[in-house]
Amino acid sequence: MAVLVLLLAVVVALLGVLVAGLLRSHAEILRALHELGVGLDPDAQPAARSVEQPRPPRPDRRAADVAGVTPRGDAVSISVVGADHPTLLAFLTSGCSTCAGFWSAFADPRRLRVPGDARLVAVTKGPEGDSPGRLTKFAPPDVPVVMSTEAWDAYDVPVAPYFVYVDGPSGTVVGEGASATWEHLCGMLEQALADAGMASGPRPRRRARHADRVTRVDDTLRQAGIEPGDPSLYPESDGDLRAGQAAPPPDAR
Repeated sequence: MAVLVLLLAVVVALLGVLVAGLLRSHAEILRALHELGVGLDPDAQPAARSVEQPRPPRPDRRAADVAGVTPRGDAVSISVVGADHPTLLAFLTSGCSTCAGFWSAFADPRRLRVPGDARLVAVTKGPEGDSPGRLTKFAPPDVPVVMSTEAWDAYDVPVAPYFVYVDGPSGTVVGEGASATWEHLCGMLEQALADAGMASGPRPRRRARHADRVTRVDDTLRQAGIEPGDPSLYPESDGDLRAGQAAPPPDAR
């Protein structure tokens, strides 16, 4: 009887040590989740997640071109710096559920309105970090997909999905951050463009450059004594244009 009691005491002691270890491990997991901002209370109000907010602007933030392979294995290179248009880099994966919503949005032309008329490029990790087979199923027909771990490192991507908006002519990052939905991202980018003083719309910088050229041409003509509407600017025929003859004013015809 004494032996049985002793064995029972040993078993109880071992179970107590095991339970204590499990409780400690559970507490450490809960603490780690809390530090990551993950709440486990179903009745609690959802807290704002830091990953859904744009990063503070960094004046020294420079962009980099993106090079890698397509999901089908073809080499591809996307020029970002020096391009005459902005580029929106979407850093996604083929495995996260939030990324799936963006893949669907990219495949729907009715939802695919990129602020500032930027070119959209999806960037995943290289073949060593993502599945080319899964990406082939997700890849939208009209959006280039580049598998490049080097691009993730160059842009210091902390989480997926993550987005970086680059102004091509200056090669600078206008805005960056993570978002849960495409609509939320568009609103965030519109605000970033407004804060940067860049009007939203199709090719705002290109329109400005065109207006500057028109003004310079008018100034040059005035210096030569030619005002807007001068008859010499309107040749009557191709033959007059080749011969250097000016057409008569409209009232003289």
